[in-house]
Amino acid sequence: MSGRVALTFDDGPDPVWTPRVMDALADAGARATFFVVAPLAGRYPGLLRRMVGEGHEVAFHCNRHARHDRMTAAEIQADAREGLEILDTLGHRVHDWRAPWGVVTGDTARVAEGLGLRLVGWTADSEDWRGGPVDEMVGGLAQVMEAGAVVLMHDAVGPGALRDGCGRTVDLVAPLVSMARSRDLTPVPLGGMPGRLPVRNPGNVAGV
Repeated sequence: MSGRVALTFDDGPDPVWTPRVMDALADAGARATFFVVAPLAGRYPGLLRRMVGEGHEVAFHCNRHARHDRMTAAEIQADAREGLEILDTLGHRVHDWRAPWGVVTGDTARVAEGLGLRLVGWTADSEDWRGGPVDEMVGGLAQVMEAGAVVLMHDAVGPGALRDGCGRTVDLVAPLVSMARSRDLTPVPLGGMPGRLPVRNPGNVAGV
């Protein structure tokens, strides 16, 4: 049996880029997990329906894209509850949560436990938010593409991004899936990953 890797996307849905990312995943025959910003999900509910319809998973990113180490416990809890309520109203009961910038505090962990959410970080950062060339991103990910890898990408231009679009992320999908399969790794949504998942990003250093 082959190993598994998870392709994950943050900061969407975006009306321009999220459909193009899903088109690229469909062409590659791969499924992924989308960590959505709740107000954007409320604005573009059809994109979430498409995600589910095509076998992807919807997960929670935030209601407000703010670092948890600059928020009180009450603020973190209120943000999470408001975001989850939006998603629940849309018919999406989510199980996984990735905090903005991957910043997880003790309060984040306590709120997650209270809400029954699993915190998920990543092991492989595409750094697509920088807007670098696709071959450069592939080269960086090649160093960490192994069974159990959780790859971070973005299907929208979020806070701190140095790019004005996600075209290179769209173009990254095919070679990334090809590289995974060349190593006998199958891209799956997070729900199909065996064992424990990373809670924080590598070194707990914030990434966009």
